[in-house]
Parts: sequence; structure tokens; C-alpha cells
Amino acid sequence: MSYDDVEIEDMEWNEELQAYTYPCPCGDLFQITKEDLKLGEEIARCPSCSLYITVIYNMEDFLGDSDQNHRNKGLQPSKQQTVTIA
Repeated sequence: MSYDDVEIEDMEWNEELQAYTYPCPCGDLFQITKEDLKLGEEIARCPSCSLYITVIYNMEDFLGDSDQNHRNKGLQPSKQQTVTIA
């Protein structure tokens, strides 16, 4: 059973860990990455103990960035380079 349900807005982005974190009662941090969230994962685990939390978030918030980037890349004109043949 999950230790707690925590909304993503209540978690902090940790640049060093490249993960969203939330304080664990053991003194460490629950962690979940953006990649995990994009895959639909909702469990943030503590690396120091057996506790975990359920992260409440809107998956579309994390899929939108990735999908938008792919769409934009597809719309950009290709850059042509001159090739000299000797």
C-alpha cells in the first residue's frame, strides 16, 4: 500500500537527480523521472527504504511537450548543404 498520494505540483524538480522529488519520512527523497511519468508510471520510490508514494498527475502534461517537439521538427524545412565533388 502506498505511503501517501501526492500531487505532482507538491513535488520539487531536482536538477541534479533529473527527477521530481518529495521528502520521505526516513530523511531521503521519493523520486520519479519525467521519462517514468511519460510512460504512465505513477509510483515514486525512496532509494533508502521500502516506502513509495502514488503521484497524481495529468499524463497529457508530459506527453504534450514530447509530441509538440516531434511535430515541430517535422514542420521545419530541412537545411541544405552544398557538397563539393572533386
